[in-house]
Amino acid sequence: MARGRFSRRSRRARRQLRLDSINRLLPNALTMLGLCAGLTAIRYGLQGNWQVAVMLVAAAALLDSLDGRIARLMGGPTEFGGQLDSLVDAISFGVAPITLIYLWSLSGAGGIGWAVTLVFVGCCVLRLARFNIAAADPDLPSWAGSFFSGVPAPAGAGLVLLPMMLNFVFGWSFVHSSALTAPWTLAVSALMISRVPTYSFKRIRVSHGMVRPAMAGIVVLAAAAISEPWATLTGLVVAYICTIPFSIRTFRRRVAEQAEEVGSADATRGTPPTDTA
Repeated sequence: MARGRFSRRSRRARRQLRLDSINRLLPNALTMLGLCAGLTAIRYGLQGNWQVAVMLVAAAALLDSLDGRIARLMGGPTEFGGQLDSLVDAISFGVAPITLIYLWSLSGAGGIGWAVTLVFVGCCVLRLARFNIAAADPDLPSWAGSFFSGVPAPAGAGLVLLPMMLNFVFGWSFVHSSALTAPWTLAVSALMISRVPTYSFKRIRVSHGMVRPAMAGIVVLAAAAISEPWATLTGLVVAYICTIPFSIRTFRRRVAEQAEEVGSADATRGTPPTDTA
């Protein structure tokens, strides 16, 4: 009898282990789907099917926003998953969007257009490398996780594709010119490797009283995306740009509050405050 009970427990443990292993594969599977979406965007760009190509980059961004959350729900992200995510981001949000912009506009600028393309990819890779190093820093304050240093790679992809989306929505022909897309791409590249603090929307928490309004907002956003996808995507990118001044102000306030706390603690101990400049 004891041997039978042990055997049943052993079989249940093995089944649970298999289920846990499958669950842990899910975040990495979403990451790989994002890679497929980014590479397929390049294929449609080569065919001149710009709207499908940009939509695939947007799908890769959606998958990128989900894989980390699911990894935390499944027991926490692994080092392998983090490294895989960064490698995929370099392709889906570095190589894919700038390839579309190069084929759509920058190729008309000759060697200058290609140089701008290389600059964007290089800045995207540098930004991802800096993020990986910062994520492993144990000395960062808890509130620092609510901010990125510079524009993250998915947002950079959306920003660099903004001229294409404006063309889809309004039919503006002047946004097609490399005289506009080249400096715009360089500006986005600079933002990615800058120290400008931007909000990390992955860390947003919804209070209990705001759950229903938040769900209603998601329904409205989904309805807008279904009825007017390009106007909705363009509006989201423009709204993100508008959040940058607020993120800078909030970050500076948090830094000032931390400096005051450090000064108060030093004064309590009778030691001079540390220079935080």
